Amino acid sequence: MARTLEWPVRLHLFEEGSTTKAHVVLDTGTTKLTGHGTARCNPQDPNVPEIGDELAVSRAMNDLAAQLALTAYDDLEGVWKTLRAAAKTAGQPA
Repeated sequence: MARTLEWPVRLHLFEEGSTTKAHVVLDTGTTKLTGHGTARCNPQDPNVPEIGDELAVSRAMNDLAAQLALTAYDDLEGVWKTLRAAAKTAGQPA
């Protein structure tokens, strides 16, 4: 079974002083997940906003990836519970 899906991802960056925050929002059509990431510039480091953006976004994407993996594991567990219950009802060993 071949299928093609498109999951929109939106990225929001917020900068305030030496702090950059990122929110990455994934909409799967059935689930909406938001990853969060923060980067702070050390006062002794040169101010290079792109580095803060990259760090904050990478942290937000990492958070999003972890949430998506947990969602998949939870969904898989739900499928297994349903299969076990059906097998038990049919009198088969689960």
